[in-house]
Amino acid sequence: MLDPSSSEEESEELVEEESGKEPLAPAAARLSPSRPGESPGPGGGGGGGGGLQPGGRAGGAARPASPSPSVASEKEKDELERLQREEEERKRKLQLYVFVMRCIAYPFNAKQPTDMARRQQKISKQQLQTIKDRFQAFLNGETQIVADEAFINAVQSYYEVFLKSDRVARMVQSGGCSANDSREVFKKHIEKRVRSLPEIDGLSKETVLSSWMAKFDAIYRGEEDPRKQQARMTASAASELILSKEQLYEMFQNILGIKKFEHQLLYNACQLDNPDEQAAQIRRELDGRLQMAEQIAKERKFPKFVSKEMENMYIEELKSSVNLLMANLESMPVSKGGSEFKLQKLKRSHNTSIIDMGEENENQLSKSDVVLSFSLEVVIMEVQGLKSLAPNRIVYCTMEVEGGEKLQTDQAEASKPTWGTQGDFTTTHALPAVKVKLFTESTGVLALEDKELGRVVLHPTPNSPKQSEWHKMTVSKNCPDQDLKIKLAVRMDKPQNMKHSGYLWAIGKNVWKRWKKRFFVLVQVSQYTFAMCSYREKKAEPQELLQLDGYTVDYTDPQPGLEGGRAFFNAVKEGDTVIFASDDEQDRILWVQAMYRATGQSHKPVPPTQVQKLNAKGGNVPQLDAPISQFSGLKDADRAQKHGMDEFISSNPCNFDHASLFEMVQRLTLDHRLNDSYSCLGWFSPGQVFVLDEYCARNGVRGCHRHLCYLRDLLERAENGAMIDPTLLHYSFAFCASHVHGNSHHMAELLGGSQPSTDGEGGKVSQSSAAEVETKKDSKKESKKRKDSKSQPNPEPKRPDGIGTVTVDEKERFEEIKERLRVLLENQITHFRYCFPFGRPEGALKATLSLLERVLMKDIVTPVPQEEVKTVIRKCLEQAALVNYTRLSEYAKIEGKKREMYEHPVFCLASQVMDLTIQNQKDAENVGRLVTPAKKLEDTIRLAELVIEVLQQNEEHHAEGKEAFAWWSDLMVEHAETFLSLFAVDMDAALEVQPPDTWDSFPLFQLLNDFLRSDYNLCNGKFHKHLQDLFAPLVVRYVDLMESSIAQSIHRGFERESWEPVKSLTSNLPNVNLPNVNLPKVPNLPVNIPLGIPQMPSFSAPSWMAAIYDSDNGSGTSEDLFWKLDALQTFIRDLHWPEEEFGKHLEQRLKLMASDMIESCVKRTRIAFEVKLQKTSRSTDFRVPQSICTMFNVMVDAKAQSTKLCSMEMGQEHQYHSKIDELIEETVKEMITLLVAKFVTILEGVLAKLSRYDEGTLFSSFLSFTVKAASKYVDVPKPGMDVADAYVTFVRHSQDVLRDKVNEEMYIERLFDQWYTSSMNVVCTWLTDRMDLQLHIYQLKTLIRIVKKTYRDFRLQGVLDSTLNSKTYETIRNRLTVEEATASVSEGGGLQGITMKDSDEEDEEDD
Repeated sequence: MLDPSSSEEESEELVEEESGKEPLAPAAARLSPSRPGESPGPGGGGGGGGGLQPGGRAGGAARPASPSPSVASEKEKDELERLQREEEERKRKLQLYVFVMRCIAYPFNAKQPTDMARRQQKISKQQLQTIKDRFQAFLNGETQIVADEAFINAVQSYYEVFLKSDRVARMVQSGGCSANDSREVFKKHIEKRVRSLPEIDGLSKETVLSSWMAKFDAIYRGEEDPRKQQARMTASAASELILSKEQLYEMFQNILGIKKFEHQLLYNACQLDNPDEQAAQIRRELDGRLQMAEQIAKERKFPKFVSKEMENMYIEELKSSVNLLMANLESMPVSKGGSEFKLQKLKRSHNTSIIDMGEENENQLSKSDVVLSFSLEVVIMEVQGLKSLAPNRIVYCTMEVEGGEKLQTDQAEASKPTWGTQGDFTTTHALPAVKVKLFTESTGVLALEDKELGRVVLHPTPNSPKQSEWHKMTVSKNCPDQDLKIKLAVRMDKPQNMKHSGYLWAIGKNVWKRWKKRFFVLVQVSQYTFAMCSYREKKAEPQELLQLDGYTVDYTDPQPGLEGGRAFFNAVKEGDTVIFASDDEQDRILWVQAMYRATGQSHKPVPPTQVQKLNAKGGNVPQLDAPISQFSGLKDADRAQKHGMDEFISSNPCNFDHASLFEMVQRLTLDHRLNDSYSCLGWFSPGQVFVLDEYCARNGVRGCHRHLCYLRDLLERAENGAMIDPTLLHYSFAFCASHVHGNSHHMAELLGGSQPSTDGEGGKVSQSSAAEVETKKDSKKESKKRKDSKSQPNPEPKRPDGIGTVTVDEKERFEEIKERLRVLLENQITHFRYCFPFGRPEGALKATLSLLERVLMKDIVTPVPQEEVKTVIRKCLEQAALVNYTRLSEYAKIEGKKREMYEHPVFCLASQVMDLTIQNQKDAENVGRLVTPAKKLEDTIRLAELVIEVLQQNEEHHAEGKEAFAWWSDLMVEHAETFLSLFAVDMDAALEVQPPDTWDSFPLFQLLNDFLRSDYNLCNGKFHKHLQDLFAPLVVRYVDLMESSIAQSIHRGFERESWEPVKSLTSNLPNVNLPNVNLPKVPNLPVNIPLGIPQMPSFSAPSWMAAIYDSDNGSGTSEDLFWKLDALQTFIRDLHWPEEEFGKHLEQRLKLMASDMIESCVKRTRIAFEVKLQKTSRSTDFRVPQSICTMFNVMVDAKAQSTKLCSMEMGQEHQYHSKIDELIEETVKEMITLLVAKFVTILEGVLAKLSRYDEGTLFSSFLSFTVKAASKYVDVPKPGMDVADAYVTFVRHSQDVLRDKVNEEMYIERLFDQWYTSSMNVVCTWLTDRMDLQLHIYQLKTLIRIVKKTYRDFRLQGVLDSTLNSKTYETIRNRLTVEEATASVSEGGGLQGITMKDSDEEDEEDD
């Protein structure tokens, strides 16, 4: 694979000269095993075994000469030591890579798991910033994505709460944030929002949710092509699931820092593409492990176990694990060589029988056990030499394999006998006979068969040439063409179980007793059974066979007396020797290396040519247990030796401390995994799991050691800020706990009841998806144990990996890791908001709680008392409250400072000039002196908002703990109360510095109370009660002051009241401010209030007043009163006081206050009404003033407001409401009576003027004479009409004003009814007093006009006919009719058309 450079020969000579000066170290020095605790010698290996240290020229060339101590400085010594350490580390990694390569090349125990959970692509810092920019662009309207306001608000909240969170940045830094996490958080974030949206016909909320998620994906993806992203995701997912061998090689090159050319050298020298060589290497390794086990038992060099009785068990475990591996290898199918070899899916045998390779007699092969099946391809190309046949004669060929079917080619003309036809055959003969015949069609009429022209018989072997060749045909009799040739190719494929074949000379004691050349085939019957078989032609079964178990093959010198054969080698066994000879050296090397792999011997045969070359260079024979290089690969082996790789290739794996080597490769693999593009959370990829499993099984790494190292590495990363899945920690911890304490039944339950696969010495434990559900099953089963009060007996101690021995080192390391894990878990629970931000990774908090309970267990059988677990978690959550509030306070300070810099640049400039910083404690005190109480209260309100946000997030994202423990919710409530108690300290401090009798703190109460009362667990809790106790006196004081203030405003308002209607509310109420959308509203007092009353905060107008802004209404004082009463009650009601008794007390008091205030308002209005009427005119010039209507409207409003402000709810008696209603009704009656009396007085004044025309008075005669005399010369106005017209105008104007200005129709109707009735009564009385007198003509005309107009006007105003046509009216009508008739007779038309008849003429004249 790697061509040598042009200077290779020159450099080789230079290396040879150097190696001559410093010869290679003896092979025995590299064979001696070393323990982990032994210190390396001057030229020996370290803890990794002797094979790690180079011997001979490689080591001499790599190490620079040490400088003299008198010359070298300390810095140079340190640099030299560093270089030496780096060189040792490099060699250690190279040796480790050799072992990993062999695991990848020929796996026989593990496979890549396909059921592991797929890991998502993780988000980097740059990607997070890009995502932020995309969402910011959407919010700024810079994208083409159409969205409604609800979705924009949801995205805004998601952007502010999630994307800009420092916890998310920390999660990205830890490598635990994936795109799926972002999507799931947004989905959870919008689910509540979508559910709260109103229902829309034809549009389901699922559709809205899907639409929002599609828009989210569009924003998240930006302008990327979704097809490209999907293609990338598909490719990455495939690489996450399964990897090819080449990808695995490349991955571990990156993990171990191996260069590409080093990999190529090692790959070629180790013959990784040759499965037979790899299988032979495995057999040698397993044999070496068995020998090591026997050596340990013989020398009694055991590890330190927790019990002395475990020593014998340890030997049995070693042998059992090797035998299990042998069984696994034996179950492997015999595979083809080359690139066709793929990872085989193992069919593990659960048979516990141990394969004894020493009992040969029980496993003797028979000839029928050796079965070979060959595939032959015969291709007939063309024939030459057909000269005697006519050009148009038809010729064809037939082909057959002895004992098989016969095939025929197509027909061809004799002038062009070409075919290119292929025939496929299958045979069991090792030396088959292939017959090819040439025929021509017979022309004779009586010929029965075609004429055979010639034939050829071939005996191909798998080693025969594959290309087409010319063969001379045996010509038939009577064929004139004697020089016939046929071109054909015969390809004979080698079956999988045939490892080599060819002709050899052989002689033995029991078989092949004559020195004779035979055709031999090396057959692999199974992974551990090989046979050397000799075959004859046309025979399926071997003539003789030699089972190679226990034989040792080696090169030998030519044997005297044996003629035939040039290159000799033999197979030796106690009591038997078989001598073989080939015709050339190359064939001998190929046979020896094939038989060397088959025998599984530890001795490595070295070709005599290599021995001579090494001796000439002054070197030693390579290590005896190293694999021999293929003859065609000798050049690669020499090249590897030249580059110093030979020691790594030829090292004996049994002499290494694989525990430390595996610890190293697992640590480096974990580092590589945590730094890749997946959010793995510590889980290995399937390819990594496969290699690690295979390494453990093949090299006997104990499962407990593997998981202890894994736990330690994971803990180190978790302690340094990496996000590790607690389910993974739980899995490894459960494995180690079960191993140390021993409980096979319990471990079987943990693994879901399936057959546990072994680990370490004899198998593996796959890190599959079963591990991810392990903790769920574990917690469920342990919960079930907690419910069961009966004690369960201890099961038989048995470890999960089939290993019953426990070393002292394993137990001590387990206890140490257990304590570290406990500390880590408690720390994670304490910092659960930051270790599991927004509930990610999903289920991590639940898994952490379950793992903590498992860690607190003394063993794997006895469950830990629940109170103990509860106490530990409670303590963690108490600390969590302090941590969360401390960080929240710091965040609020930073945020407040930024906001202050943005809003108050002048103050910030002054702060910079004064060098005041919040970070410094002294400066913080100085700044504290400058902070006003209002600023402190504002900061406290903002802090309260953050506190509520934290508690809501805890409930939303961290409630999964109740799935692990039912009492988790109770502890979270305690955590929330502790958290709130810390906030209470700051809240109390902020409220203490507030000036007395200020009410700006009410928004803080409303904010907190609205949250607490909606939370079932926190409602009326410790903090909630504290909040009530803190604000209850403030509410009472506020109500007291508001009552006093309103009372004084009524008194002063009515004293200054102009009784003008409210036309513009804002101009009449200057103390009303615009509402602040961020804070609740609190009613205030008027501006002009006594100095003794504290100032109140402003408030906005209630919603019920919106409709009266542009209409005439009550007076300013009354409207202000009703407004304040309503606002006060609304404010108190919006407080939603949680304590029912105190809330009812407040409600009752406010209702009573409203009743008293409205009563006072009504009485003051009544008094003002009477005073106003007394000051008005008594003549017809009187016009109903606006103030009179305003007073009526005050009554109307008072009645309307009393229904809302004075009535008690909850079905109680409406005593306050009834009382004030009665007062209003009485007052309205009195006001109507007073107003009607005023109208009657005006009418009486008119009638008094008419009384001057009574009959018999001097004034009446004088007026009559004067009018008559004057009428002769000028037009005299109609006497009395001006009085009538003035009164009618007064009535109509008063009616119009009242109808237009008074808002209550019922009051108008009552007023008009009473007015009409009283007017008629007055007129009737006046006429009755003049019953004996005849009315003067002027009196009559005036009365007729007044009566008729009054009747008509009141009828138009809606007065009922029953009232209009009363007896009084009929009396008046009859009298005036009689008087009219009398006057018409006596005066002779003096009424001038004025009559009581129904006529509108006069009306038309007037109009």
